[in-house]
Amino acid sequence: MTHISGERHPGPTRRALLLAGAGAAVVTGCARGGAGGAPAAATTGSVTPSPAATGITPGAMTLFKDPGYNFNGLLALGASGAGAAEVGEVLTAVNTINQAGLGAQTYVETFRKLGDQLLAAPPGAPADGQTKRFRALRAAQYYGQALFFVLGSDDPGSEEKLYQAGRGAWDAFCDLCEPAPVKARVPYGTTPLPVWFFRPDTSDTPRPTVILTNGSDGQNVDMWTYGVPAALDRGWNALVYDGPGQGQLLFVDQVVFTPTWEKVVTPLVDWLTARPDVDPGKIALTGLSMAGDLAPRAAAFEDRIAALVAMPGCVEPWLGFPPEIRQILTPDKQETNDIWNKEVVPELPPDAADVMKKRFEPFSIPAMLEARQGKLFTDFYTPATRIQALTIKDVIGRIKAPTLVLDYEGEQFYPGQPRQMYDALTSPKDYLKLTAAQGAQLHCSPMAPQLHCEVVFDWLQETMAAG
Repeated sequence: MTHISGERHPGPTRRALLLAGAGAAVVTGCARGGAGGAPAAATTGSVTPSPAATGITPGAMTLFKDPGYNFNGLLALGASGAGAAEVGEVLTAVNTINQAGLGAQTYVETFRKLGDQLLAAPPGAPADGQTKRFRALRAAQYYGQALFFVLGSDDPGSEEKLYQAGRGAWDAFCDLCEPAPVKARVPYGTTPLPVWFFRPDTSDTPRPTVILTNGSDGQNVDMWTYGVPAALDRGWNALVYDGPGQGQLLFVDQVVFTPTWEKVVTPLVDWLTARPDVDPGKIALTGLSMAGDLAPRAAAFEDRIAALVAMPGCVEPWLGFPPEIRQILTPDKQETNDIWNKEVVPELPPDAADVMKKRFEPFSIPAMLEARQGKLFTDFYTPATRIQALTIKDVIGRIKAPTLVLDYEGEQFYPGQPRQMYDALTSPKDYLKLTAAQGAQLHCSPMAPQLHCEVVFDWLQETMAAG
C-alpha cells in the first residue's frame, strides 16, 4: 500500500470545435460496468486514439478494435473469475460479433441470444440447482452487455424489456443461492430501494457488513463480481441495492440520480442496524466507478460508516465528459439548448449521438424515453446541470471514516481525480494505483476484479480490526 501524506479560454468557435470534436466526444464516451464507462470510438471523422485506447490493452487484450466495445468485452471476460461469465462464451461471442461486423446491433443480438440460451435447458442431463444458478448469473451478465448498447440498436424501445430479462436472471440466481439473500424494499422517498442482503449463513451472529454501491450504467451482477463473494468468503455480509439512476429505479420507476446520496445510504444503514446479524459498528461502504463520487458524498454526512473505499476516487463526474461537450453548458437554459439543438446535434455522427443518449439517460427521464423512440434529447441543460451538481469538492473534508482511494493506470474518465480526493481527505487514508503490470489497468480494472477485491477486502479487514 502506498501512503501519500482549468480555466476556460477563448479558442475556435463552438461549431469548429464540435465539427472536429464530435468523434472525440465519443472516444471519451462510455462503457458498461458500474462504470461511467470507457471510450466508444466514432466510425466517422478523424480522431486520434487516446493512449488508453491503444497501448494500454495490447495483444490479446484487444477483443474489439473499438475501445468502447473492447472495454465492455473485457468487463465480461474479467467477470469469469467470479462465475459471472465463461471465458469460452465471451470469446465465442466476440468472434461472432467481429465476423458479423462490429456494431450496436450485432453486439446486442449476440449477447441477448447468449442470455436466452443460458436460461434454456443446458446440454446433457437435466440441470441441478447449482447449474441453473450459475447459468442464470452468466445470463444476467450477457443481458447487461446487450442492455448497454441497445439504444444504438435497431430496437431501442426494447430497453426496459432487456433490463427486465437481466433482472429476472439475477433474481433467479439469487433465489438459488444458499443461503438465498434477503430481498427487501427499503424506504426512500416515494420509491423504495430494492436490496439484496447476502449472508454467510442464517445465524444471528453480528458480522461486519459492506454496502456495495454501483456506478452509472452498472447492473447488479457487477456487484457480485466486485464484492459479494469476497465479502462472504471473509465472513462478511454484503448489501447490493439499486439507487436513483440505477437498475429498477431508472429503467422501471424512472427516478434519476441525486447529488444527495446520503439520503440513499442512510435508510440502508437504518435497515442494516436493525438486524441482529449486522455489527452496527462495522459497516463499510464501497463505490465503484461514478459511485467513487456517490459513496464519499454519503460518508461525508453518514457518520455510521466505519470504512470507505472509492473505486476510483471521483470528485467531479462532469469532468468525465470531454471539453467539447462541457462547453455547451452555459448559465442560461435557453442559450444552452439552442447551442445543443442548432449547432451540435446537426453535426453529431450517429455513433456519437448514441453515446450521448446513453450517458444522459440516468439524469433525464425525457432523454431516456426519447432515446427509446430512436430520438436524441432536446433538453441538454437539465441533465447537464444534474451531472454538474454531483461535485463533492466542498464536502470531502467532512469525511471521518478511514478511506481507501483507488486509482488505475490508464484511467479514462477521472484522471487525476483520485489523487485530488486523497489530498483533500482529512480522515485516516490510503491511496493505491492498480497498474498494467498487474493486468489491472483501465477504469475499475476490468480484467482483474479478483485482484481488485483482494486489495479492497484486505484493506477493509485490516481497517476494521484496527478500528
